[in-house]
Amino acid sequence: MKALLAILLLAAVAAVATHDRLWSLPDRHNPWAPLAYEEPPGWLTHYKLARLSGDPGQCRALLATTPWQAEPVPDRDTGPGCGFRDAVLVRRTAVLVGTPFTLSCPAAASLALWERHVMQPQAQVLFGSPVRRLEHYGSYACRNVYGREAGARSQHATAEALDIAGFVLQDGRRITVARDWPAANGDAKPSVAGAFLREVHRGACGFFDGVLGPDYNRAHADHFHFDRGRLRICR
Repeated sequence: MKALLAILLLAAVAAVATHDRLWSLPDRHNPWAPLAYEEPPGWLTHYKLARLSGDPGQCRALLATTPWQAEPVPDRDTGPGCGFRDAVLVRRTAVLVGTPFTLSCPAAASLALWERHVMQPQAQVLFGSPVRRLEHYGSYACRNVYGREAGARSQHATAEALDIAGFVLQDGRRITVARDWPAANGDAKPSVAGAFLREVHRGACGFFDGVLGPDYNRAHADHFHFDRGRLRICR
């Protein structure tokens, strides 16, 4: 964050020194320009996503430009450390999702950009077919990390996380984390499905704060955990 602030300060100084030419830069290089769904991600994308947490109106405006079917839900408290603010009920993303799920708007924005700029491009490159459906294990749940009786609340407890189990392509092929994730110590070249899972997992780290998969621990052996949380981790 300190490095980003230094960059922004230098950008502001440069703007004054060059008669405000900063404003003529493309939006993806302008720290004050809002995120755009179709715009390729860049070095400021994660910063702009973080800014959405304090700007519900801008977050909703971004989701309104996507093909999603999502509607705002009332703020809710369900217990100590549980509940959500500025959340949406997702009935469909850019693809089918099966059971609707509730996500905070910033987490939904991260998912939307990941689908658009990582998931679908990788599916086209590696399979020649787009993803038609996401398979998931849900988002909001009032529970502690790993469901323990004591300890810190999970990011699921505030609707900041989604667990993704697999993908179904337009041509019917199904890729699952449990079956297709390549072994961490395997010498063989990963299958196409395994390569796809590696790429979408790695690509999620540019849009989410927490990205966990089978290489992290056994609890994530069959799914990816994506969250907009307090800690940056990509495992």
